[in-house]
Order: sequence, then C-alpha cells, then structure tokens
Amino acid sequence: MTKHPRIWLWSIMLVPWLSVPFLGKKSIRRFFAASLFITLMIRLESYIAEKRKWWWFYERLFPKARGETPLLWGQYLIGSMWILKYTYGHFFKYLVVNFFTDLFFIFPFSDFLKKLGVFSYVRLSRPQVMIIFSVKSLLLYGFQLVKENISFANGIRLKGKN
Repeated sequence: MTKHPRIWLWSIMLVPWLSVPFLGKKSIRRFFAASLFITLMIRLESYIAEKRKWWWFYERLFPKARGETPLLWGQYLIGSMWILKYTYGHFFKYLVVNFFTDLFFIFPFSDFLKKLGVFSYVRLSRPQVMIIFSVKSLLLYGFQLVKENISFANGIRLKGKN
C-alpha cells in the first residue's frame, strides 16, 4: 500500500483537529470533558490490551508513545465531541451512530491499518471488540449525562442562594 505508514498516522491524528473550529465554542465547552474522560479511559485500557495481547501496534509515531496515540488524540477525542454534538439527548440515535462508527473502525478501517503494517487484532475477535466499544460508548454518554445533571443541579442551587 505505502512505504510510509507514519504519514498516515500523522494524518489520523492531525486531520480531525482541522474540524474543531466547526464544532463551535459552546459544543467544545459542553462535550470536551466527556471526550477527554473516555480518551483517558482508553489510554488505560491500552495497558491492559498490551499485556493481554488483545491487539498490537507495529508502528508508532514516537518511540516511547503508545501505538494508539494518533487514534486517541485525533479521531477518538475529536470524533467523540462530534458524535455528542449531533446525538446527545437522543439516546437511540446516539447508539445507532456509535454502532455504525464502531463497525466502520472494526472492519474496513482496521483492515486498512493492517495493510499499512500499523495494527492488527491478536487475541480478540471482532465481535469482542464490538462489545468493548459498546461499553465505552455507554461510558461516554453516561459521563456526559452525569456531568450535565451535576451542572444543572449546581445551577439551581446557585440561583436559589441569590
């Protein structure tokens, strides 16, 4: 395919950031915490995945960085904000969008990364990966739900004290 998989990894990490200005400041403020939370959770998950050899990254952007770095700090962080922006408050719509996004990653995109010599599944089947992705999508939505309920409750308390 290409002799330069690192160029693809840089693109995977940086191109999503070009869309950030189109999210709008309000959406960034509203959804960044949940997106950062799930990104950090996946960062922790990557330690377990490496130990148990769930998947493997053959190519890294930086020698000491984890292989997931471009995916996490590009597509996943920014993509989570976009998905929340257009689906939050409509749980069924959120589940459907996440299902198809995850399906895209698990099948054609991971195959593409494998052809590049970047990534492959080792001890997890694709249905198992889908289950893990589904749990993470529920955590993302749940975090946002809790965050907004706490913000709403604090707003009521602050208004009541004035």
